Amino acid sequence: MRSVAVVVQPGFAPFEFGLACEAFGLDRSDDGIPNFDFRIVSPDPGVVPSNIGFSINVEHGLDAADDVDILVLAPIPRAQWEHVDERVIDLVRRADARGAWLLSVCSGSFVLAAAGVLDGRRATTHWRYAHTMARMYPEIEVDPDVLYVQSGNIITSAGTAAGLDACLHLLRQELGAELANRIARRMVVAPQRDGGQAQFIAAPIPVDTSLSLAPVTEWMMQNLHADLSVERLAARAHMSPRTFARRFKADFGATPAAWLARQRLLHAQRLLEETDLGIDRIASECGFGSAAVLRQNFARTMGLTPTAYRARFSCSDDVAVPREAVPA
Repeated sequence: MRSVAVVVQPGFAPFEFGLACEAFGLDRSDDGIPNFDFRIVSPDPGVVPSNIGFSINVEHGLDAADDVDILVLAPIPRAQWEHVDERVIDLVRRADARGAWLLSVCSGSFVLAAAGVLDGRRATTHWRYAHTMARMYPEIEVDPDVLYVQSGNIITSAGTAAGLDACLHLLRQELGAELANRIARRMVVAPQRDGGQAQFIAAPIPVDTSLSLAPVTEWMMQNLHADLSVERLAARAHMSPRTFARRFKADFGATPAAWLARQRLLHAQRLLEETDLGIDRIASECGFGSAAVLRQNFARTMGLTPTAYRARFSCSDDVAVPREAVPA
């Protein structure tokens, strides 16, 4: 992944546009993070107005995005949903045909939908617009409840900050967990929220801090290798299993099992990158039970086997990896 282009059109949303610039456009070489050939493009180069009263000057037309590895679609106004610029549609189709990453933020997903690249796929957008997308494009499986969805080379995300989560998700796949975490630290944001997390959480901050589940989640993180059943976690929180599961979902936007599976996978990524532990040992350390279970979960989420991931992202030159495990 070397080059990134963000498509902006009249009426673009500055925050969502800005987070794409933050994720891919900044020089972070002093942190050992490779720079991208970053471009901002528009169907009509020149002055492009935002939706809150100011404009930006875009130097490049869409032809500057014809060879990029990642094409980001910034949100477009509601008035454009049924009349997406055909030039942008053609650009998206060309990018998809050559296998480039396509990433939409919020209503940018309507551009992907208009281009037909989401047909037969699962996708998301801001929960306020999900019903409209499902009505306009019945061939798309629209999920209104998640932060972002990856389907092959296409990532669609919900509103505002969920776009940043999607960007970090993509960076994690391309650069590895360690570099993605460095980028997140520079942004002063959480390294990654799981895409399956709910778009909004019923009670993000407990009213009574003494009822916070933080001590339980901290203990979970320190004991990922253990059998962490809901019953055991509920007992530690001094709740019934049913109450604990309900509270956990309300506070974290995910079930205990889904949250735990993600933490175990992240820990496995760190061990693969930073140690030379065998796959069986990593599976045990992370609570997967066996190497087969680790491989299954890892490949389903990351699209790589643990061995191939280590070959690609290992921080150590001493890790021996079979030649056939190195991805093309």
